[in-house]
Amino acid sequence: MTRIFSRSNLLSGMLAGLMALSAPAMAQDSVVSAAKAAGTVGEQADGYLGTKGSVSAEVRAAVDALNIKRRAAYTELAAKRGVTVADMAAVTGCQTLAGRVAQGQIYRIGNGDWQTKGAGPIALPDYCAAAGK
Repeated sequence: MTRIFSRSNLLSGMLAGLMALSAPAMAQDSVVSAAKAAGTVGEQADGYLGTKGSVSAEVRAAVDALNIKRRAAYTELAAKRGVTVADMAAVTGCQTLAGRVAQGQIYRIGNGDWQTKGAGPIALPDYCAAAGK
């Protein structure tokens, strides 16, 4: 995955694009917030939400709807920046893991196990360093 950040201007353009993500695309409704608090929904390094174990149909639908909004935002920004949707999502995933996962919430790096955030920072994937975390 190191190759996705090989262009020198990729970082600055993508990070600037993160600011343009619309509030609805990043907003979390009460169902997702409650599931995050319960430890059944968490952020992933790929920029999308994931579920841990079995979740209700309501939680699954809310996660899916939010991920669809995120993908639409990533697609729009990726087209403007001339990068892939996966690259845009990964940069956002790095930013989210570095700054938006609260203590006690779950998160996942790659296809690894779900982890619970402690008091310190999350150990991010190597490619996040290239993205400026």
